[in-house]
Amino acid sequence: MSVGIRNISIVGHGGDGKTSLAESILYLTKATDRLGKVADGNTVCDFDPEEIRRQISISAALVPVEYGGCKLNILDTPGYFDFAGEVAQALSVSDAGILAVTAKSGADVGAEKAWKRLAEGKKSKFIYISKMDEENADFNRALESMRAQFGNSVLAFTLPVIEGGKIVGVADVPSGKAYKPDGFKSAEIPVPGDLSGPLEEALNALREAVAETSEELMEKFFSDEPFTKEEMTQGIRAGVLSGAISPVYCGSAITGAGTLPLLEGLVAYAPAPDDVPAVGDVKFDPNGPALAFVFKTTSDQYGKFSFFKVMRGKVAADMPLVNARTGQNEKIGHIYTVRGKKNTEVKEIVCGDIGAVSKLADTRTGDTLCSDKAVTAMPAIVFPAPNFALALYPKVKGGEEKIASGLTRMAEEDMTFTVKNDAEIHQMVVTGQGDIHIDVMCSRLKNKFGVEVETEAPRVPYREKIRKKVTVEGKHKKQSGGHGQYGHVKIEFEPGETEDLVFEEKIFGGSVPKNFHPAVEKGLRDRIQRGVLAGFPVVNLKATLIDGSYHDVDSSEMAFKLAAGLAYKAGLPQASPVLLEPVGSLKVYIPDSYMGDIIGDLNKRRGRVMGMNPGEDGVQIVEAEVPMAEMTGYAIDLRSMTQGRGAFAFEFARYEDAPPMVQAKVIEDRKAQMQEEEE
Repeated sequence: MSVGIRNISIVGHGGDGKTSLAESILYLTKATDRLGKVADGNTVCDFDPEEIRRQISISAALVPVEYGGCKLNILDTPGYFDFAGEVAQALSVSDAGILAVTAKSGADVGAEKAWKRLAEGKKSKFIYISKMDEENADFNRALESMRAQFGNSVLAFTLPVIEGGKIVGVADVPSGKAYKPDGFKSAEIPVPGDLSGPLEEALNALREAVAETSEELMEKFFSDEPFTKEEMTQGIRAGVLSGAISPVYCGSAITGAGTLPLLEGLVAYAPAPDDVPAVGDVKFDPNGPALAFVFKTTSDQYGKFSFFKVMRGKVAADMPLVNARTGQNEKIGHIYTVRGKKNTEVKEIVCGDIGAVSKLADTRTGDTLCSDKAVTAMPAIVFPAPNFALALYPKVKGGEEKIASGLTRMAEEDMTFTVKNDAEIHQMVVTGQGDIHIDVMCSRLKNKFGVEVETEAPRVPYREKIRKKVTVEGKHKKQSGGHGQYGHVKIEFEPGETEDLVFEEKIFGGSVPKNFHPAVEKGLRDRIQRGVLAGFPVVNLKATLIDGSYHDVDSSEMAFKLAAGLAYKAGLPQASPVLLEPVGSLKVYIPDSYMGDIIGDLNKRRGRVMGMNPGEDGVQIVEAEVPMAEMTGYAIDLRSMTQGRGAFAFEFARYEDAPPMVQAKVIEDRKAQMQEEEE
């Protein structure tokens, strides 16, 4: 017998009604006393100031409800792709997903991506066709688009009852009955005559799908024997669990039409935690040694909050557990159930349920807390790689520490961005999921940590090298009373084989004593940090000390270090210096229909297409080499060109000679920048 818990994420494209559906579920199960609206900024799920201001979901929100003798942990997830990490966290503890699509759009790109995530995670799939109350809503068109995109597992479980062009209720396919909302309940109504045919057709399709779940049911189906109610329910549950059946519900979150039938379907057909296969080595066992998986972390002025799902045993207040990653003990203090931003303290969280704990010492998202009798780590959450970079700097000088501190705190909540204080380009670079992601981070830095920031494209780390051999002298001579300074070197500069400086000496007759040779090399190493063209580091340089002279009294290490610097400064401009630009290896994953646009765009970016290979699910993989300077904003541009269907991976490959026009522009910009820095 399944436990009375359902863990379900609502997923889909931004604006397709996920938060409104969660609000309708909360209201109709009496978990709230009013129906909140996204536009009014008063929903339970979108409580963060940034979510209210932007009217979008940014974080996954947990809203448990009670219905039909079952506890349903509903996780409302963001639809914007910049917050895909939140979706990954929610799905890591969900056994099923409700894919929300609108009655106008049907299978949009957000639905495609969400379906793929559910399929990859082997999650059971429900579909909710939302906004049936809006103009131009078309249930049949939306349903057919879903079937065309996702296959024959997509089956209607409710059909809309329309009166005067408006949805007033739904007809339930398995039972053949129709219902309309009546306060906090559903009231049965007659099935409209125009729905009799479609209802029978949908029921036949469902019977056929149920028949395929077992040999016994298949025999009954071919013998034209009707299924009992229990057989239908068991067959549907088996089909939902295997992925052979994806029930489609419809409704309006504003009027509540269709919400309670959806809840009844989730209670009846969605898998419970003990129905799904073991995750890693951890099997559902209410009586086993405790094990909890931390899937989300939030922090505020009061400290850190860790959300967890109990995978085995139970977790009680004041229970000592071991962090499987660190091996350190963590004492579980106060534990809570969470609904939106409201926390209710409880004594324990049972197997399969979700709760939260405050103020853990050294536990982060993705960690496993378990009994020391059976230390086991759950599989890690796979987060999308960050691919959109911006440099951050404070509006007012001196705010760098505040930025760093704020980003460190934010990194506890958000695992989908990286921060690098790049000493070479003198910038703090944040790499995230997209422009909205980083814009939200900047807003939070201002509102939560009191520092305003500006953003700009990160500078490109160019290099310089020489192309021909030159021999030059450098002499440092200074006399100012007492000891003077004297150092004299003759150095041969030529292109080297390795990126690092190669220093050799071929001194005959002791013209430069050996004890000064390290000073000459040090002088050169200091200098190669700034090239002679645009101040970028010099690579592939070989320097050979071949001659020079010294003074018994006035020569010193400092004098020879300065002499080497003078030789470098005089010699490199004569050695045909050239600017090198970083080039990366790019893989673009796109549906075939976008191939022409992508190739054309790569050509504009000075890219070299190296090949095209077929991937999985009709995806094409374009492989190219592209200068790093041309990849600024590519994440945004690719999203625009492919309506969000494209993805890419880009990593540094090597340095190449920059074309003359690029070189001239970079040198000009660099000189202006260096002048600005000096001022």
